[in-house]
Amino acid sequence: MSEPFSVRVTVRGYETDVQGHLNQAVYLNYAEHARWSLLQAAGISQAGLIARGVGPVALETTIQYRRELLAGDEADVTCAFEWSGGKTFRIRQTIRKADGTVAAEITAVGGLLDLTARKLVARPDEYFKELTSDPGLFGL
Repeated sequence: MSEPFSVRVTVRGYETDVQGHLNQAVYLNYAEHARWSLLQAAGISQAGLIARGVGPVALETTIQYRRELLAGDEADVTCAFEWSGGKTFRIRQTIRKADGTVAAEITAVGGLLDLTARKLVARPDEYFKELTSDPGLFGL
């Protein structure tokens, strides 16, 4: 299996809490940034999704905090999709400090919403295959 998609972020001072740690909600922002960066790298835009009548939705997110991140720290945020063949998919993400230390692990369950019917589409993997210029980025 190839390495998961990854994007580097730098912790900004205003993202930290009173203890100087990266605020817990910002981990979600970093994860979302990595997901949209993967979509962009795969040739999928928000406009393209809307034109197709679908939009990604988050159904569940779990974060396991492992080590603190501080202002100025650089971290790599990975993103790997797992497909079940059903209406949902999993996204596994790791936020790893530049020295390799795992700062957080994020697991999300998502789907693609039909924007007219307001229901999940049956096979989101098929939509991604059609929309992407690089299915390998999605593990397809």
